Amino acid sequence: MSPGAPGASDSAGSADTQAVDPTIAAAVAAAEAAGPANGETVRIDSWIWAVRLIKTRSLGAAACRGGHVQVNGERVKPAYSVRVGDEVRLRHEGRERVVVVKRLIRKRVGAPVAAQCYVDNSPPPPPREVMAPAGLRDRGTGRPTKRDRRELERLRGPGGTGDLGGRPGGR
Repeated sequence: MSPGAPGASDSAGSADTQAVDPTIAAAVAAAEAAGPANGETVRIDSWIWAVRLIKTRSLGAAACRGGHVQVNGERVKPAYSVRVGDEVRLRHEGRERVVVVKRLIRKRVGAPVAAQCYVDNSPPPPPREVMAPAGLRDRGTGRPTKRDRRELERLRGPGGTGDLGGRPGGR
């Protein structure tokens, strides 16, 4: 029995090392499979989507059309062919991302693999403003009075939830 136990632990140990290596190998293979064949190019809108800088490809195309994507300092159209070594600047959601293309991929891959396809030279994101959210009440204080509700609506500003269109009767 004892000779079987070390054999079992040895196979478990080799299985652990094999479990890590195939994962890394699979990630590299996925990136290679997602890349273009020899001589083929990758569109900029497709690339920024594939490396997860933008949520959807259509948002990437819209960003290019709106002038929010620059490659090597020039505004580009969605069909622009990106190359290895290009510097891509993308303004999205109030933040500017600056990346240098390391690998071309066409298909969307996992985040760790996508991060290997570019070098991120972006400035750090601006700090979030620390402020108390308007309209939070202490737990256990009960239902707000009409006066409390009106103050909450005033703090939330126009278009807040529960707006009755300015008519006092509700309907």
